[in-house]
Amino acid sequence: MATQRLKGIFSIIKGNKAEKSDQKSPTTDKADKPTSERVLPTFDELPNFHDFKGCAWDVWGRDDELGTINLLTEEVVQRAAKEEVRTGRTVCLNWPIHFPSRPLFGRKIPSITTYAKNGPDVPIRDDVIHINTQSGSQWDGLKHYGLRDHNVFYNNTPPTALSEGEMELHDPSEIDYGRVKLGMQNWAKHGICGRGVLLDLVSYYTADGGTLPYNPWATYPLTVADLEAVAKKQGVEFRRGDILILRVGFIQKYYASTNEDKHALRDQTLETFTGIEQSDEMKRFIWNNHFAAVASDQPSMERWPAPEGVPQLHQTFLGLWGMPIGEFFDVEELSQVCKETGRYTFFFTSWPLNILGGAASPPNAAAYF
Repeated sequence: MATQRLKGIFSIIKGNKAEKSDQKSPTTDKADKPTSERVLPTFDELPNFHDFKGCAWDVWGRDDELGTINLLTEEVVQRAAKEEVRTGRTVCLNWPIHFPSRPLFGRKIPSITTYAKNGPDVPIRDDVIHINTQSGSQWDGLKHYGLRDHNVFYNNTPPTALSEGEMELHDPSEIDYGRVKLGMQNWAKHGICGRGVLLDLVSYYTADGGTLPYNPWATYPLTVADLEAVAKKQGVEFRRGDILILRVGFIQKYYASTNEDKHALRDQTLETFTGIEQSDEMKRFIWNNHFAAVASDQPSMERWPAPEGVPQLHQTFLGLWGMPIGEFFDVEELSQVCKETGRYTFFFTSWPLNILGGAASPPNAAAYF
């Protein structure tokens, strides 16, 4: 099972248990019971961590490094593959790593170089790639974003317990646990595979010739009512372990914009984007549906920036739940295939780069119909 797989990743690695949160855990099934059979607490049954509602550290265990990926058990993966793979049609969900050519939030501009290893006339080529793992299609990992006001990452892990700087490793059997704790290797070894669900907000609003009620490149909150309306129209019913993917419109607008407008995004004093709202209702919706991960085609899954005085959802999703946040997923072709087939669910796979101690990774994601 998921929790058993985690124990076998690095059998030689051991870590210290994190401190406890402010309140006792809600009464749930025992942690050693298969995840697919456990009754999980609702959002309102989860304890607080200081001023943050909904702390799930005790749901997965204080040594856990998978978070909501624990929901992707062998049974969940098997059922999704059996029910969703019918035609063998596949769709890539990764935007080329070249894009956006001017990454947002001040991140490094991608550098991709192909060169002739033995001279221009010899049929041998190599690539050298320098990218920020969050410059384009990405999963935000547990080491990316924590609870800023309380200075801890997932499972109450202090920043001082995590490494930074260049990591040079030589012997796989002699890895310092502190250097790789909460790293992307956990999701990379487990895989993020299960039933994917697309909520196509762009098509929902424009199907009859209408226009989007928002500009994807401007601050705008998507509500639970918005998501539920799209799901109802598409005939989608959620189930535990789904990977929720939203088509909001950033990439569609990117293709339709001039290079000047694309480059101007990087020059903004403050980035502004449409995304899900930072409300308790939204947290309740995401948690109570027990999604294993959430992703969208936007640079930020959530409305950006958050209203003044309102904490970012990154802090709850990553810091309290251990839930992967996907951004810049290219769902344009996926949208077309969903329309053609009339199916908005599919088998989803993602194998992040196996970066020991990594904070994020390109998703290497695909949908299968």
